[in-house]
Amino acid sequence: MTSSNPPKPALHFGQVVIGPPGSGKTTYCRGMQEFLSRLGRKVVIVNLDPANEGLPYPCAVDISELVTLDDVMDGLKLGPNGGLIYSMEYLEANLDWLESKLKHHQGSYFLFDCPGQ
Repeated sequence: MTSSNPPKPALHFGQVVIGPPGSGKTTYCRGMQEFLSRLGRKVVIVNLDPANEGLPYPCAVDISELVTLDDVMDGLKLGPNGGLIYSMEYLEANLDWLESKLKHHQGSYFLFDCPGQ
């Protein structure tokens, strides 16, 4: 008799790093990436801040490939807060983009560097 149990989904581990602007979220992600890498972990930083330019770390997944705050503000004539809200809604509408990027990093520890608004 064979079991017809569906395969269990793979578990993923990581951190969602949130906080106010300028509080050190990106610096924390960089430090945590270095620490975990030295322990032999595969680490992937996911930049979810569309205003974060000139990242101090190699970024495996970057929202700026999908949308940037400057483009949204210029194109839709929005301020920084409205532009950020639109960018997050755009990401939500395009979660398949994010999911496809994350699938390339199975078995990695994820650090989600979020915007600070």
